[in-house]
Amino acid sequence: MRTLMHRHLGKVVAGAAVAVTGTAVMVGITLPGTAEAGAGRSTTAGQQKEVPALPPARIEAAPEEGDKGVGRDPLTDDELQRAEEIASGAAQLTGGRDVEGDRGVQHLATNLGELSPQEQAAATAPRRAELTYYDYKTDSLITKTVDLAAGEVVATDTQKGVQAPASREENREATELLLKSPLADDLKKDYKDATGKKLAGPDQLQVHSMIFRSAADAPAPGKLADCGKHRCVRLFPKVVNGPWIDARDLIVDLSARTVGRLP
Repeated sequence: MRTLMHRHLGKVVAGAAVAVTGTAVMVGITLPGTAEAGAGRSTTAGQQKEVPALPPARIEAAPEEGDKGVGRDPLTDDELQRAEEIASGAAQLTGGRDVEGDRGVQHLATNLGELSPQEQAAATAPRRAELTYYDYKTDSLITKTVDLAAGEVVATDTQKGVQAPASREENREATELLLKSPLADDLKKDYKDATGKKLAGPDQLQVHSMIFRSAADAPAPGKLADCGKHRCVRLFPKVVNGPWIDARDLIVDLSARTVGRLP
């Protein structure tokens, strides 16, 4: 890893990491009033021709958000809070454990619920919220569906061996576990090579992640063999306002709170 980093830091590694996390496309934007270098003049067949200047750009304020959304509008802040309050009282959630081992399951995401074909055809569609959680006590993914109008949980689904994308809190915890591991020595050296500073905490990195499953993604040694049943992540760290650092061979098992290296 050290040889790779000294050869590629900020160049090939940056491109590879972007390719993994998504394709970035740089788009040139011409602001109103700056399209012509001549500020309103162009030349045709030796003659100057007046070009009307474009009006200055105007940014309008976003419309004020109401307490309740309509139809397929995204969930409002009030609806998000209400959905989490309705779902949070379930004994299944309070009896679990979050990513830090504290009481209560780990909240992952809250999204607008899907509609059945019959509901889509109806004049008024119900608004439901789907909340996903991970229980580190049982290594289970929990999905609760909340009817916002009725104010109640209308469906609960619990699955093992199913992994949703990691939350921001999980990425941070994974980064902290990695930095405490001896396997992070090369990462810390590469960070110092790039910045001249010591890597002391997760706030010095921007981190993206992907769920890692040992059977589906790559052969894994003994301590990582449970990834898939356990909640494991592969991290893609980036120096804040700087280059990516290649740490793809390091896997954090959030369930076991351990760090392993792929062969």
